[in-house]
Amino acid sequence: MENGIRPTPVIVVLGADFRDQMLEELSARYGRDYDVVAPATAAEVLDTLTGWQERRVPIAMVACEYFQDGEKATHVIAKLQRFVPSARRVVLVPAERFRDAVPAMRESLASGGIDAYLMLPQGPRDEEFHTAICEMLSDWGQSVNLSEIDGTRIIADGPSADLARIRDFLDRMGLPNRTYPPDSEAGREVIALAGPDAALPLVHSPQVEVVVSNPSNSQLGSFMYGTPQDIGEGAICDLVIVGSGPAGLAAAVYGASEGLDTLVIDSGPVGGQAGTSSMIRNYLGFPRGISGMRLAQRARVQATRFGARFLSGWEVTGLVPGSGGEPHQVLLGDTALAARTVLIATGVDYRRLGVPSIEDLVGRGVQYGAATSTAREMKHKPVFVVGGGNSAGQAAVHLARFASSVTILIRRPALAETMSDYLIREIDGNPRITVRPCTIVVGGGGEGHLQRLTLRDLNTGAEEDVPAKGLYLLLGAEPTCDWLPTAVARDEKGFVLSGADTPWQSWVGGRPPAPNATTVPGVFVAGDIRCGSMKRVASASGEGAAVVPLVHAHLAPAPVPTS
Repeated sequence: MENGIRPTPVIVVLGADFRDQMLEELSARYGRDYDVVAPATAAEVLDTLTGWQERRVPIAMVACEYFQDGEKATHVIAKLQRFVPSARRVVLVPAERFRDAVPAMRESLASGGIDAYLMLPQGPRDEEFHTAICEMLSDWGQSVNLSEIDGTRIIADGPSADLARIRDFLDRMGLPNRTYPPDSEAGREVIALAGPDAALPLVHSPQVEVVVSNPSNSQLGSFMYGTPQDIGEGAICDLVIVGSGPAGLAAAVYGASEGLDTLVIDSGPVGGQAGTSSMIRNYLGFPRGISGMRLAQRARVQATRFGARFLSGWEVTGLVPGSGGEPHQVLLGDTALAARTVLIATGVDYRRLGVPSIEDLVGRGVQYGAATSTAREMKHKPVFVVGGGNSAGQAAVHLARFASSVTILIRRPALAETMSDYLIREIDGNPRITVRPCTIVVGGGGEGHLQRLTLRDLNTGAEEDVPAKGLYLLLGAEPTCDWLPTAVARDEKGFVLSGADTPWQSWVGGRPPAPNATTVPGVFVAGDIRCGSMKRVASASGEGAAVVPLVHAHLAPAPVPTS
C-alpha cells in the first residue's frame, strides 16, 4: 500500500525444549527488520497464523525445532502449509540429534516439504548458521515480498506486454522497482515530470533522474551500463561475448581475470534464460539452491571486479569476420564494435505457442518464461505451466507457493525423459501441482486478462475449457543467432557447429577446429547455442570457461620460424 504502513514481515519460531534458545538467537540478529514470534501452544499457533492471514501479514520464515510436542518438525510444517505457502521452512536440529535426523530431513528436502535443515548454533557468532538464514530471507524478499525501496518507479494503468517486459528486465538486473497507478501520488509526480502527453508505462530512474515513456531494453540497460558509444571510438576489444547467460558470464570472469579486454553484450538483462529460473538446486556449490537471477548477479559482479564491461539491452544485428589480421566487427544497428575474438553465447529462446488468442494476452496473464516477478500476482489463482524441462519444473514449484493450483501440461506421457529427477520428486510431493500428460493448449481468452484455456488431449482429441488466470510458456529451445554470417556454419535447426562437428571443408591439414571453435578463426561458441550442448547451467559455465584458453591461443603471436 502506498500511503499506509506495510506490516512487518514475521519469523515464526516453533519449539519446546529449545524454544527460548531459538527465539533469542533469531531475535538478536533479525529483530530489527522482522517480528520474531514464538507461539507457546498448538492452539496459539493456529490462532496467530489465522489472524495474520486475515490481515495479510507476510510470513518470511517458519523455524521449527526437530521435535515439537513429540511430533517431527516435518509433520508440523506440513500441517501449517496452507497458512505459510510462501514462507521459507527451516528445521533446526540440536547437535546430539543431527546424525539421526539426516535421513528424514533429506527425504523431506527432496519432496519439497522443507527448504533447509540446520544445526542449532553451538555458541556465539555461528556465522555458518546465519549465512544460511540470511540467504533464505534474501531469497524470500526477492521473490515474495514487495520492494520497500523507493527505487525505479513505473507508472502504468494496467497489465500489458510492455509492463511485463520492463518489470522483468529491472527485476533480473537487481534494480528495486515498484509499479504505481497514474492516479497515485507517485503517479501524479512522475506524470508531471514527463508531461501530460507522455504515453504509459512511464519509468522514472533514480540513476539518471529522467522519465522515459515505454523504454526499450537498450534504454533500460543504459541506466546501468551506458551505450555502445561509451566503449570509445577506435577501441578494439580482445574478447566480445554475445550473450550473458552462464556460458557468457563464465567466459567474462575467466577472460577478464586473465587480462583480456572483455565486453559482454546482451539484448536482454544479464543472466539469459537461466536468469529466469526461480531456484536452481543442482548447481555445484549451492547446497540450498540459488535463483538464476542471483547466480547471474554474482557472476556479473565478479566479472566486473576483474574489469569486464557490459552492454545490457543492446541487440547484436550482425558480425563481419575480419580478414588479413583485421579485427572482427560486431554490429549493433549502425554501430560497429571491433573485436579480436568473439564468443557466441546467445543461448536459446522459448518457442512461441502460435495460438492467436493466447498471443494477444501476453503480459496479461500469459508469460513466456518463468517471469518470477509476476508469481506473487498469482496468489490464490489457478495457473498452468506448459513445458517439460527443468525450467518448467522450477517455475511450477515456485508458482505453487502462491497459486491455488499449478497444472503442468506436457506433450509426452511423462516428465522423466526431459526433467531432472530431483524436480520430479519435488513436483510429486507438492499437493498443489498436477501433471497432465499428452495435453496441449489450443485456445483461450478473457476480458482484458487471461480467464480460460482450451486444452486438447492428444490421445483422444477431446477438448476441454478450464478456468485459468496464469499461463507460463516454457516450450523448449529455439536458437537465437540469425545475425550470424553464412561463414559461421550452423546445423539444419540453426545451432552453431564447432570442433569436429564442423564441415570437413573448413578443416586445416585434415584436422578439425578446436572444441568450441567455429568455422571462422577467432569466433567461438559455448552454451546452449552450440550444436550438441547439454542444455544445463553447469555445462554451459564449463564451456564458457574452456573458451578462454582458445582465445589466448588465437591471440598469441605466430612463432618466428628458425633458419
